[in-house]
Amino acid sequence: MKTFASASNEDSGPLSPWWIRSIIMVMVIGFALLLSITHKAYHNAPPIPLKIEDIQGNILFTSDDISGGQEVFLKYGLMNNGSIWGHGAYLGPDYSATALHRIGEGIAATLAQERYHKNMAQLTLSEQAAVRAEVTVMLKTNRYDSATGVLKLTPAETEAYRQEIKHWTDYFKDPTTNGGLKPDTITDSTELQQFTAFVTWAAWASVANRPDENFSYTNNFPYDPSVGNQPTSGALLWSALSLVVLLGGIGAVLLSSGRFEFLGWSGRHQGPPHILLGQASPGQRALVKFFVVVALLFFIQTLLGGAAAHSRAEPGDFYGLPIDKIFPSNLIRTWHLQTAIFWIATAYVAAALFLGRTLRDDEPDGLTTWVNRLFCAFAVVIGASLLGEWLGMVNMLGDFWFWIGNQGWEFLEIGRLWQYLLVAGLLIWFGVLWWLAHPRKVSHPEVKPLARMFLLTSLAIPIFYIPALFYGAKTNFTVVDTWRFWIIHLWVEGFFELFATTVVALVFFKIGLVSRNTALRAVYFDCILVFLGGLVGTGHHWYFNGQTHFNMALSGLFSVIEVVPLTLITLEAWGFVQTARSGQHEQGNLDNLPHKWTFYFLMAVGFWNFTGAGVFGLLVNLPIVSYYETGTILTPNHGHAAFMGVFGMLAIAMMAFVLRQTTEETRWPSIEKYFKMAFFGTNIGLGMMIVMSLFPGGVLQVWDVLQNGYWHARSLEYTASDTARLLEWLRLPGDVVFIVFGSLPLLIAATKGWLSVRATSTESR
Repeated sequence: MKTFASASNEDSGPLSPWWIRSIIMVMVIGFALLLSITHKAYHNAPPIPLKIEDIQGNILFTSDDISGGQEVFLKYGLMNNGSIWGHGAYLGPDYSATALHRIGEGIAATLAQERYHKNMAQLTLSEQAAVRAEVTVMLKTNRYDSATGVLKLTPAETEAYRQEIKHWTDYFKDPTTNGGLKPDTITDSTELQQFTAFVTWAAWASVANRPDENFSYTNNFPYDPSVGNQPTSGALLWSALSLVVLLGGIGAVLLSSGRFEFLGWSGRHQGPPHILLGQASPGQRALVKFFVVVALLFFIQTLLGGAAAHSRAEPGDFYGLPIDKIFPSNLIRTWHLQTAIFWIATAYVAAALFLGRTLRDDEPDGLTTWVNRLFCAFAVVIGASLLGEWLGMVNMLGDFWFWIGNQGWEFLEIGRLWQYLLVAGLLIWFGVLWWLAHPRKVSHPEVKPLARMFLLTSLAIPIFYIPALFYGAKTNFTVVDTWRFWIIHLWVEGFFELFATTVVALVFFKIGLVSRNTALRAVYFDCILVFLGGLVGTGHHWYFNGQTHFNMALSGLFSVIEVVPLTLITLEAWGFVQTARSGQHEQGNLDNLPHKWTFYFLMAVGFWNFTGAGVFGLLVNLPIVSYYETGTILTPNHGHAAFMGVFGMLAIAMMAFVLRQTTEETRWPSIEKYFKMAFFGTNIGLGMMIVMSLFPGGVLQVWDVLQNGYWHARSLEYTASDTARLLEWLRLPGDVVFIVFGSLPLLIAATKGWLSVRATSTESR
């Protein structure tokens, strides 16, 4: 029987079949556990009562009001203003935490008057403690009757609920106190009542004990001692045990990397490159315009990111301009997220087609036509969806807001129609890729195994976006959040990462830096490690969204394994550089390598992968840390370093590769200087954002959570404080460097590259 070890001596022959068998076994186990957690979400989600009544049986609100309130929350893009159970934006409050705390304070005020005929501030410490204890018992007691579907509220709770309608009515009036929303965002009394019903339900689920348990439906999130919400014992236990798994996993990687020398990028040099500079085919040259769109969207995204950050530093005002009347902060953040997804996905789509063409000697008739059709389709979906989000948020689309406007779910805001068209476009893209790179079409037999992996990882891109279609505007929030992170985590951090690894391996092989088997082993091993922790690890987003300790236990243990492949990447960093240098016959450095900026950006991917996804990801993934941290600035600290640092840098690397391949030698120096500037601008700017603003801002905000409760750290009482505002302003220098010396030079480089290709095409006629 062949083993992994025996494969190390087979540089040209077939690899051990145990690579594929291991991948299949890990995938089957991982998906079985992930599907089990997802299935349980439907049964364990906080119930939506048919009726919520006061003690006399009068109906306060109904399930239709709760569902309608969720629609209001989505239609006006409020998940890109504040959050529910920590999931959403950071410009406004966590609505569920704020409602919970206010209801607790309202009950306490009522009880203080009833018991002592005093205000809370006038009570002695022992009297205050007695009132707080009674508030905790009242809120923790679950009065929901599953048989009748009725939830009863005590008189004190009923009075507190009625006070909430006025609070949220006032909240939507003034941009300076709500994070820069459009003035008078919601004025309709029915919508305000429904929204209040929705956040009141979310607050109830946050505090009422799950049947037969001593913690709430959200595992006692958010942290608020004044209403009895403290971390559960499971959060501490599974955090401790996950560290044991982490140390064991890192030990296994260290052992493997020492025992099996073939696990990495080091390999026998292939010799001459398979592809020649400036020798692009017509179909490949047609792909260059995709990267102009990529660079333009990237530039726009960075401008929007700076504007969104400014909304935290100076809500309701943009250097004296009241832009919130036209471009409210939640719209700006929506566009910031969507343009990020669009420019990175577009770069990957174009790069895949470009590489697919290199796998065969001839270019099929009609490739340029299909490239142009895909370009037009992507342009329509991107432009129409961004416009629809704007019109939907300002309530100009009526009942069509969900279909062609703004769905409202963070990261998946685009209207449902555009989602269907996006899936269709990605499937067509895969069809074109299959047409190009089918193993029977590739020019050399030794390339076929790489072509198969390239196509399989490409197919996963449209297939695993389909869960974004599994829910509607009224689906239980827990169920939606479960499927939502199938996209945010599994699609982006799982299958996009595998696709990216395959692309890098194929680039290395095609330009002659590694052997076929070295590239294959890198892809196979990454598959095993990513699936080992990444599938079940998706659940670390679900600790406090209505899932039980079953999810916390599994995802807490498996999510830390995601750090293990990143450790291996760090260990292989020098081997990666040596591999890139292996093509140098004179000075032995990257400066003479034709694709040096591709490799510089790929090395940046390795650095940010370990820093952003590894270090910062591990920090926020532990259940006990996540309990206090979710929805604080430590989350975008991890998000910016991981998403931009890994997927963004890889997209730029692919842009550099394609432009270098399609640009004549004489024209390249005028383009190359902009990539050099962009390399330093993006990496230094991103580092400045993190070091000067995001990381210290996140740490201080978590400290405030520990000191004053989660609601306080997400409220204006903290975010409008001098220290918090100063740290927001310190984001500005990093933003300026990133925009001026990072994204802008890339826009210039892409435009010049496209013009160069057009000029070359004209001259060759």
